[in-house]
Amino acid sequence: MPRLTGKHALMQQLIANGAHYLFGNPGTTEQPFQDVLQDYPQLKYILALHEGVAVSMADAYARITQTPAFVELHIAPGLGNGLGMMHNARVGQSPLVIYAGQSESRSLLMEPHLSGPLVEMARPICKWAYQVEHAHDVPQALRRAFKVAAEPPQGPVFLALPMDVMDQEADVEIVPAAYTNWRTRPDAAGLAEAADLLLNARSPMILAGDRVALSGAQQALVGIAELLGAPVFELFSSEWNFPASHPLNLGPIPFTGGPKPLKAALASCDVLLAVGSPVFQMIFPTPEPVLPSGAKLIQIDPVSWELNKNIPADVALLADPRAALVELSALIGEGRTPALVQAAEARAAAIGRRTAAARERYREQAQASWDNMPISGARLMSEIAGALPQDGMIFAESITNQAHLRAAVQADEPDRLLHGRGGGIGPGLPGALGAQLARPDRKVVGVCSDGAAMYSITALWTAAHHNIPVTYVMLGNGSYRILKLNMVEYLGSKAKDRKFVELDLNNPPLRFDLLANAMGVPSRRVERPEEIASALREGIAHNGPYLIDVAMEGPVPLPG
Repeated sequence: MPRLTGKHALMQQLIANGAHYLFGNPGTTEQPFQDVLQDYPQLKYILALHEGVAVSMADAYARITQTPAFVELHIAPGLGNGLGMMHNARVGQSPLVIYAGQSESRSLLMEPHLSGPLVEMARPICKWAYQVEHAHDVPQALRRAFKVAAEPPQGPVFLALPMDVMDQEADVEIVPAAYTNWRTRPDAAGLAEAADLLLNARSPMILAGDRVALSGAQQALVGIAELLGAPVFELFSSEWNFPASHPLNLGPIPFTGGPKPLKAALASCDVLLAVGSPVFQMIFPTPEPVLPSGAKLIQIDPVSWELNKNIPADVALLADPRAALVELSALIGEGRTPALVQAAEARAAAIGRRTAAARERYREQAQASWDNMPISGARLMSEIAGALPQDGMIFAESITNQAHLRAAVQADEPDRLLHGRGGGIGPGLPGALGAQLARPDRKVVGVCSDGAAMYSITALWTAAHHNIPVTYVMLGNGSYRILKLNMVEYLGSKAKDRKFVELDLNNPPLRFDLLANAMGVPSRRVERPEEIASALREGIAHNGPYLIDVAMEGPVPLPG
């Protein structure tokens, strides 16, 4: 058993856990950590100039690699700066292990400058938060943190390490973290009941959440949907849970506008199968029922908290989604009569026709504004999809243009199109960097709206400093457009008589090409639609980070 200082034990345990990148923004109480980095060159420190940028890079890296990522923050103010993006990791369920230095233990009673109740600050956001008081506990605490972060529901974990603990010596044990096998099989009786409900459904529907992707259950979900002839909804900003081009994919379930759009989407449903998903995820939920009267709910989830949480389920199965769907598929296949097969095929054909018609209407509407100036969202996203290499990937924070991006990219495989998750704006620029570090063999294009980008603009410096070859496409509509749309929804017919107060970003205008140049990232400004393709080719071919600043349409339709 080696005798090590806490800081050396921390580094050696990180290596034993398989860590490669460390994301952070340092401060005075992290000096032991910063000093010891030079002794472990196999650990690559990615320097961010703001704590939120560090957390967002790690968030994307953890999601793509499906392993916990390590983040260093700076005591109370730095932890406070990181909490917003830690919220995203909690809601999006990304496994992060976050460390902040604490003042020396012996001085905490004196309330030193910058110190604070770090554990209490982190606890509402994190799955587990703990302050390590002894050097011999450092490796064990880190192993536990990685293990807790990786278990469903995945999420952020926090450790506070006082400076004196980092410098203390102790006999320690360095062994890799042990992870729990959480892939539980479903209860046989419950599974049979679920199969019976689905076989007898007249209009079954499926809601797919991100624990489908976590489980690798996408193809099993496709099989179930095709057996049933059931349409599939996903969540807003979700992972790749179902092929985008599949005729049964109806896209994200409504999550704005209160319960009315959601109720309309589910109006014909008599059995809803919710897999790895909250029921339901809305910005402004209300207690009133959303499912039609008499409709049955089946839930499959490895997270017990989500089962029966808001709506009592008729069948609730605590299980690995992939294992459950494979077994459920077998039961449905065995139970299908010729009449049920015919009914499922008819449902699938009808949904496919509606889906094809809706996609054709979208294409016609997109063509109507194809050559507009400022550039339309449909044209820009189509150009991005056309320029993306075959194995390329997009990390996007493009809230009001997300539908255009989904329509253009039609992601049919994992890691083709990822979005910032959690709702807090700002992960777009740094998330693309984390994605590129996670997949250095693939080209990453970061698509980010202008208002969101200003929350994390220093990520451009990090891109240049570490020469991370992301090609950024900035959506410059000169406003907080999503807030304008939400305001119109809030005001209804009164919106035409009201003004948008301080929701524009054009006085002075934001020029991301100039901002990028100032931080060492070459750039190009695009104002005409015919310039998009050449700018994208130039950016994607560049050996390093590159930014394309696009002047986009921004008007918000008002009620007549």
